[in-house]
Amino acid sequence: MKHKQHPLKVYYNSACPVCNAGIKSQQGKMQGCAVEWKDVHSNTWLVAEIGSDIEYVRERLHVVDEQGTLHVGWDALLAIWQHSPHEKWKARLFGLPIIRPAGQIAYNLFAARLYRWNRMKKHW
Repeated sequence: MKHKQHPLKVYYNSACPVCNAGIKSQQGKMQGCAVEWKDVHSNTWLVAEIGSDIEYVRERLHVVDEQGTLHVGWDALLAIWQHSPHEKWKARLFGLPIIRPAGQIAYNLFAARLYRWNRMKKHW
């Protein structure tokens, strides 16, 4: 008996113009893929699904994979790329043990600055 796979769930913040543009681009690349795009700006209650704080989800991308594992930040990007038909190579390359830690640091620095910029601009 075959078990039905759960779709990838992507929790993002549409109030951030940079994040929203990135998600729109990714949605175009993943048409036909089993993905639920969950905008926490429009539906703040969605953060309860992942047991997180709204501000943390506004700052960092969150993804729940088919097995129910939560991925945050850089690892969330890797999970998305693993499921994107033409971007699996990115997940393999940027997930390598020597590259992944640098990606996590760069992502966290960028996300923190972008979050502060969005707060300063009063996007939410």
